[in-house]
Amino acid sequence: MTAAWIAVLATAAGCYGLKLAGLTVPQRVLASPRVRRFAELVPIALLAALSAVQTVTSGHAFDLDAARLAGLSAAVVALLLRAPFLLVIVAAAGTAAALRAAGIA
Repeated sequence: MTAAWIAVLATAAGCYGLKLAGLTVPQRVLASPRVRRFAELVPIALLAALSAVQTVTSGHAFDLDAARLAGLSAAVVALLLRAPFLLVIVAAAGTAAALRAAGIA
């Protein structure tokens, strides 16, 4: 149990350190077009990777779930139609919930 708490505290300290580093970066570094472009694209890539992993895995196993895939597809369609982000989330969750209620999983 002690090792788990050490890991939790070390992770918390690392996250705090990353946040602090982001706040203390000099303005001249942030003014670079290359750094600015990187900062704009990294969150998009991370969100896409997280969405993909959460859609096709369950625990540590590969799991194609029709309701999740349909929800992700509904979100993609809503994004292509330039819907507001809240509507994208509602479309994805509603589609997955409706399919699960219908017994499709």
